[in-house]
Amino acid sequence: MSSRVPVPAGKLPQAGSRALFEFDDKSIALFNVQGQLYAIDDSCPHQGASLCGGRLDGRVIQCCAHGLRFDLASGYLLNSDKLKVANYPVEVVDGQAFIVIVPQESAP
Repeated sequence: MSSRVPVPAGKLPQAGSRALFEFDDKSIALFNVQGQLYAIDDSCPHQGASLCGGRLDGRVIQCCAHGLRFDLASGYLLNSDKLKVANYPVEVVDGQAFIVIVPQESAP
């Protein structure tokens, strides 16, 4: 069963911006790319570097530490399906954004 975590209004990034959002034991990077919201873990799966501060090019985020580039929509390393950063759907209902967290055991 999934849960919906509300994003505080002050953490909702404007178009072209990003924000770091923390809850429980998770650190989530939120990105607003041309009005579309994306949420990923703020930890590169390679060696754990923060992704929130990386170079953003469209919907591709580049890790500051080693230059790995991930698609925000799928979470996958560009041109590969071998390495993936956890990504989460973002729903907006009546102006309130929610990050949808799906437990690992029920994820496809």
